[in-house]
Amino acid sequence: MNNKLPLNTTHCGDTEFRWGEHTYIMGIINMSPDSFSGDGFGSDIDKAIKRAGRFIADGADIIDIGGESTRPGSQPTTLDEEINRVIPVIERLAVEISAPISIDTSKSAVASRALEAGANMINDVWGLKQDTELARVAAEAGVPIILTSNQRNETCRQDIMAEVISDLRKSMSLAKKAGVVEQNIIIDPGIGFGKSLEQNLEIIRRLAELKSLDRPILLGTSRKSMIGLVLDLPPDQRLEGTAATVAIGIANGADIIRVHDVKQMARVCRMSDAIIRRSKGEC
Repeated sequence: MNNKLPLNTTHCGDTEFRWGEHTYIMGIINMSPDSFSGDGFGSDIDKAIKRAGRFIADGADIIDIGGESTRPGSQPTTLDEEINRVIPVIERLAVEISAPISIDTSKSAVASRALEAGANMINDVWGLKQDTELARVAAEAGVPIILTSNQRNETCRQDIMAEVISDLRKSMSLAKKAGVVEQNIIIDPGIGFGKSLEQNLEIIRRLAELKSLDRPILLGTSRKSMIGLVLDLPPDQRLEGTAATVAIGIANGADIIRVHDVKQMARVCRMSDAIIRRSKGEC
């Protein structure tokens, strides 16, 4: 990775992300059968590949492959289980699509195998709290890493945005100490990870405060329980609620949105970009 790249540019495989020009879309492929939104593919690799292809056609810039449920109360997945779920999908996608493939994991051993199989980004929902070796894996491979602020094992005793910013600073410091260049760090405030409904709503309202960290922001609100609590709707009926969070998130500084419904959210982000970024280009 070239350390002289401007901080608003990140290379991922053959793709160059130029932050601020438009909003990028990450499509979710969940290989766990225990998905909060009911979209887990389990062992159905062909179906997952087909969905990923559709996502690319619908406007996804990144495909995020995960093999362990992050649903509150879900049972931990063993290392072997997680590897067996994600590696066959990544190996096939790596030769079928040109878009970057992200591995959604908090285990360095899974990340290493995924990068060998063709992934070129790491998405750690624990922000290096569970396995700091993930930073070393990212540094040695020269790939971007997404660091999430996760409060599930903690008690937030202060202003939620101050807590999130402090938490992300710590994760960023760990990543840099392991050799991850700043251009390869992406931050995520962690909507739904140990926060209350009011805290999640406040984070979206105040998302722009994360710009103080000078890194691109990923926002993952798709179908989450905060939407269900506000609208009193099950996960498969949260499309409009997700759209509202995406549009407001973009207005407040989101650079990447992580979503289940790529086609519809691509339209939302394209319209939002036309207003916020004065861009007519595709998301």
